[in-house]
Amino acid sequence: MNLNFENKGDKLIVHMMGELDHHSAEEVRNKVDDRLEREGCNKLIMDFSGVTFMDSSGIGVVIGRYRKLSSKNGKVYITRVTGSVRRVFELSGMFKIIPLYDSVERALDNM
Repeated sequence: MNLNFENKGDKLIVHMMGELDHHSAEEVRNKVDDRLEREGCNKLIMDFSGVTFMDSSGIGVVIGRYRKLSSKNGKVYITRVTGSVRRVFELSGMFKIIPLYDSVERALDNM
C-alpha cells in the first residue's frame, strides 16, 4: 500500500493506493498515527480512490483512527470509495458513523 500525505492546517489528507488488507493494515495504521501526531492534526480525510481491495482489517484501521480522533474531539472523513471497497463499508455500517464524500474538496468544505 502506498500512502501520500497532504496537510491543510489541522487537517491531514491521506491518499491511499493499493490493497488495504491484513498485510498492509499495521503499516497504514502506524504511518497515519505517526503523521497525525507529528503534524498535530485532529481531522483526517482518508481518500480511498486508489484502494483496489479492502478486507475487515481495513475497517479496523478506519475505526481505530475514528476512535483515536474522537477521543480528542477530532473527526474522520472518508472520500471517493467505489466498487467492492464501498460494499465492505456498507456491510460494516461504517457510513452511519463516519461521513462519506465524493471528493476531498467536498469533505474539506464540510469540516
